[in-house]
Amino acid sequence: MINVTIWNEFRHETHVEGIKKIYPEGMHKAIGKGIQAADLNIRYATLDEPEHGLTQAVVDSTDVLFWWGHAAHHEVQDEIVNRVHKRVLEGMGLVVIHSGHYSKIFRKLMGTNCSLQWREASEKERIWVIEPSHPIAAGLPPHFELKHTEMYGERFDVPQDGQNIFITWYEGGNVFRSGLCYQRGHGKIFYFAPGHETFPIFYDANILKVLGNAARWAKPNIIAAHAAPNVPALEEIRTKPEEGTVKAGII
Repeated sequence: MINVTIWNEFRHETHVEGIKKIYPEGMHKAIGKGIQAADLNIRYATLDEPEHGLTQAVVDSTDVLFWWGHAAHHEVQDEIVNRVHKRVLEGMGLVVIHSGHYSKIFRKLMGTNCSLQWREASEKERIWVIEPSHPIAAGLPPHFELKHTEMYGERFDVPQDGQNIFITWYEGGNVFRSGLCYQRGHGKIFYFAPGHETFPIFYDANILKVLGNAARWAKPNIIAAHAAPNVPALEEIRTKPEEGTVKAGII
């Protein structure tokens, strides 16, 4: 079983009637119900819960954390961000969706501004699969479309070491690297651009296929703390230090 925690800001669905009609239980529940499978143990966490629902016990028992945030990035406590960051470096997977590109946790892991261009014009989005052999692309057609979406366009200020799985074309002419894989420490990270709150994107079969695949791809290979221990030599060191050499201290 892969323990998946789906974190959602869960503000739009409670404050905006039109969005509430699309996602009456929240986007996190739509995602969870859409990807549920025998190998995925799914639970939920939201911004307004104590510790944002991401207690140490929850984070420690999560294999893959999904993250959707938008209007309240600034309300996420730095202590919780640091907790999640540490766990990703130790091996927990992270799937960042849509406007989560500007979340504290994603920007901390990327080390860049993560800025982009955007436009909300209800335009068509065509998502091209450019790495069909990648596990996240398993079972997808060569391309698929969303009838209405928010445009995210280049330049996307993210590190260049990411592997690009999807490229999106928008009806208005922009393009975007819409599916990027990274590794930070022992943890795998996937950023996926589709998922604007005013459209029923999280009911689309191809979108849910991507997210389910991402949960399986991002699961930990190992969970291991990062440290810089002083270790003994495995074999005898016969080289003698030169006269006057100062013994190294603690790093």
